[in-house]
Parts: sequence; structure tokens; C-alpha cells
Amino acid sequence: MSAPTRCLLAVTLVLAACSPPPAGAPDGAAPAAGAAAGAAATAQQDKVLAMYRQMLAAQQWELAAPIGQEIVAKYPGSSAAAEVQQTLADASAKAEAEATRRRLAALWIYQSGKESGADQVTASIYSRDLSPANRVRLILRRHAKWGQSVYLFGSGKGFVCKGVCMLEASFDDKPARLAAFLPDTGEPAIFIKDDKGFIARLEHTGNLTIKVTEKGKQARTLTFEVGGYDAAKFPQLAAGRKP
Repeated sequence: MSAPTRCLLAVTLVLAACSPPPAGAPDGAAPAAGAAAGAAATAQQDKVLAMYRQMLAAQQWELAAPIGQEIVAKYPGSSAAAEVQQTLADASAKAEAEATRRRLAALWIYQSGKESGADQVTASIYSRDLSPANRVRLILRRHAKWGQSVYLFGSGKGFVCKGVCMLEASFDDKPARLAAFLPDTGEPAIFIKDDKGFIARLEHTGNLTIKVTEKGKQARTLTFEVGGYDAAKFPQLAAGRKP
């Protein structure tokens, strides 16, 4: 028997199992068909419940939550739904937290390579802004010759800052003032003086805000969703090289 014939036969059998008995069938056919349908529904319910249990055991919250929601919606009042309802709220909360964690982690860009003849590693993230033209990048950099730096890099004419200026900032709900300065090279950037202290605070922050004034523009507050920062992906340079 060919593969297409086998598939057609399988579909026919399934349709036959789900179809009502033909007219004129014996009186016992309808109850038998109903019992078969009920058994099939129970088997399917047990199968989905087993999948839910398996996802819970594996802590695959983003898979467990929708399966559990389906069971509760599709089999209300059943023992399966009652079992699922005991753990569904927790699984759903953990699924949402995991989705948020992955979204925040994806906001960061980590790079490594050579810059001006020396090793360099960077970690960067864009400010939260609907317009790409208005976004500003926060960059953490370690360079074998230049050392460690933290700076903002814009796409316009740069920032307003005379000598050492103070930027109003907040690490979550903790306000801070950041001493900053402009680079001598003229790039549209502004550097944070205390790079070490900044990075230490960043590791425990979800949302960072920094108020800046760009040349030719009004002052504005930049927001960075930094909660997904991974220090392991921004390593110190090899031993013997300047951090």
C-alpha cells in the first residue's frame, strides 16, 4: 500500500470515528458512539495534562502556562482543570518573568575584537525611544590601551557640557549625580568619570535614567532598560593587559 493511500485510509478512519451513526443503524450504535467519543476526549485530556505535568517538572514555564490555560478553558469542572488551577498562577507568573528576562537580555549588544591595534570588548544598549533618530547608546568599553570607559553616544551634534558637568540620573528609584565630560576628539559622546562605580551600580539596576542636553535641542531624560545586563559577557581583558 502506498504512503498516500495509507494517509487517506487514516483520515477516513478518523472521520468515521467522529461521524454520527448512519440512519437506520441499530439502537445501540448511538450510545456506543457517544461512549467512544467520551473515551477519546478523556484520553486527549489525560495526554494534555501529562504534557503540563512534564513542562512543570522541567520548569519550562513558557510552555507549561499556555497548556494549563488550555486545559482550564477546554475542560472546566474536570479533575484535570482542578489540578492545573493549583499551579497555573505560579507557572503563568514565572512564564511572564522569563519572557521579560529574555526581552531585556536581547536589548544588550556585546562585541569583542581589535580597535586601533588593541583588544577591545564592549557592551551597549540603546535608550528607550520610539524614533531611531532620537535614540542614544550607552556604551561600556574595555580597551587594552585606553582602559575602561562608560559613555553616551548620540547621532547628532553631540552634548552640552563645559569642563566637568553634572548629569542628573537615577538607578531605579535611587537618584544620583554623574560627573561627566566631553571627549577631546569631537565625537558626539559624553563620558562618565566614575566608570567603575557606574558599572557596579548598573549590575543591580532595572531602569536607568540620565538627563542630558544635546546641542541644538532641549534637555531630555534618557531611559535605558538595563535589567538584562550580563557582566559575564563583558569580561575583563586578558591578564597583563590594562582593564
